[in-house]
Amino acid sequence: MEEANLSAATPGLVLPLVSCNDSPSPSDVVGSTPGGSILPGRESPFSVFTVLVVTLLVLLIAATFLWNLLVLVTILRVRAFHRVPHNLVASTAVSDVLVAILVMPLSLVSELSAGRRWQLGRSLCHVWISFDVLCCTASIWNVAAIALDRYWTITRHLRYTLRTRRRASALMIALTWTLSALIALAPLLFGWGEAYDARLQRCQVSQEPSYAVFSTCGAFYLPLAVVLFVYWKIYKAAKFRFGRRRRAVMPLPATTEQAKEEHKVEMVFTTRCKAAVTFQTSGDSWREQKEKRAAVMVGILIGVFVLCWIPFFLTELMSPFCACSLPPTWKSIFLWLGYSNSFFNPLIYTAFNKNYNNAFKNLFTKQR
Repeated sequence: MEEANLSAATPGLVLPLVSCNDSPSPSDVVGSTPGGSILPGRESPFSVFTVLVVTLLVLLIAATFLWNLLVLVTILRVRAFHRVPHNLVASTAVSDVLVAILVMPLSLVSELSAGRRWQLGRSLCHVWISFDVLCCTASIWNVAAIALDRYWTITRHLRYTLRTRRRASALMIALTWTLSALIALAPLLFGWGEAYDARLQRCQVSQEPSYAVFSTCGAFYLPLAVVLFVYWKIYKAAKFRFGRRRRAVMPLPATTEQAKEEHKVEMVFTTRCKAAVTFQTSGDSWREQKEKRAAVMVGILIGVFVLCWIPFFLTELMSPFCACSLPPTWKSIFLWLGYSNSFFNPLIYTAFNKNYNNAFKNLFTKQR
């Protein structure tokens, strides 16, 4: 997406994002950013804080790439993962890997270039901006697809069979990448603004107001509405099911103590491989526990998604229509906070799946 700068806080480092101000004339500009911020050049050497910030961003890029790559390798190697919903997880990991290798590094290189000028040419500018919008939009819509799959699994587990899930997930993946490609390529296909300014050596996402509304709504606000609606429905379904279960198992007053004792009964069987398997006669069933984990996972995934992206897209939507301007430091924070969502995604949806944890261990340990 677009970028801001940190030049106001740290000399020598500039991070890109869109500015709400009118573009200044070339006479008072030395460089510009992909997001539209045009900044004076700085000749002073990097400060210690600048070096620390750049190091942190490099580590973020590397961690995002490696963690998502690990998820992809695990899905490819473990045959049990070659089914739904792991194809949705794989699609998300692919989009996040592309963010890490095609979007974030060029963004960082642009920040560190002399005078903040885009010196890589018009063609590479278009490629970078197109992949920026494509990969980030696909990552966001994949989160919405995972939330929808979990919702249908919880609320329609009898009708939402494996065959139905395969068809639904394949359709959602196809729609995700098609819509993302349409949003990313619209400026090139329909002449909807220009990304590269040769006179100012500026590379940025099209600032055409109508495209700004189209891209931000299609890339964020529509999937945001989907995931919020889905989680609200999941919460209502879980609350209704929990209340119904409590009423169904409510013991009579005369047998309350006996029921409490029975609720503590459990049988533990130990297999030859020394793994204890516990079967409880009370409490949540296996399906209910699975549904609870899925609901918690979806809630955390949506919460992190909203926190990471909503500051950036609020700025993007207001930018073409107002004369306001956020401090460059905050614009940079919003941009890289959005990028960091690609790092958090695999951490969240694998943390709630023991199969992934076991598969990760098998990748780094020798089989006996």
